[in-house]
Amino acid sequence: MTTPDAPDDNDRFLVVRRYRDLPDALLLKSVLDSTGIECFLVDETTIRMNWMWSNTLGRIKVCAREADADTAAGVLAQSVPTEFAVPGIGEYLQPRCPSCQSLDISFTGLNKSLSFASVWVGVPIPVPSSDWKCDSCGHHWEESDEEPLSTS
Repeated sequence: MTTPDAPDDNDRFLVVRRYRDLPDALLLKSVLDSTGIECFLVDETTIRMNWMWSNTLGRIKVCAREADADTAAGVLAQSVPTEFAVPGIGEYLQPRCPSCQSLDISFTGLNKSLSFASVWVGVPIPVPSSDWKCDSCGHHWEESDEEPLSTS
């Protein structure tokens, strides 16, 4: 028997993942929301206002109900599709790391060190970059217009 002061299983939330950057946390939240798993972000507003607080606060936390923890873990364990159909365009082939062929890659789009240095000078200038980074092996490379290598 539960008492009014005892927490119900539906009231307990667990941290599913932690992210330093808001876009990554929002992406995961949208994936969980699309599967019907109720979740929310903790510390996202503070970190959105000043991202330097991210590590101090323990990063942005994606929380889900304790009862949904196994389902959320299953959703997060799914692999990235290698290709998928885009209406009006055709088949889209996911980019891969040229070193290890992993799909766990990210596009930087901004030269952070130069952009942040410009803030200290007093003139914030976003310096674009076309660098990719493999989160599996750590390999860095620049974007090119070449056709991707075939994995078959």
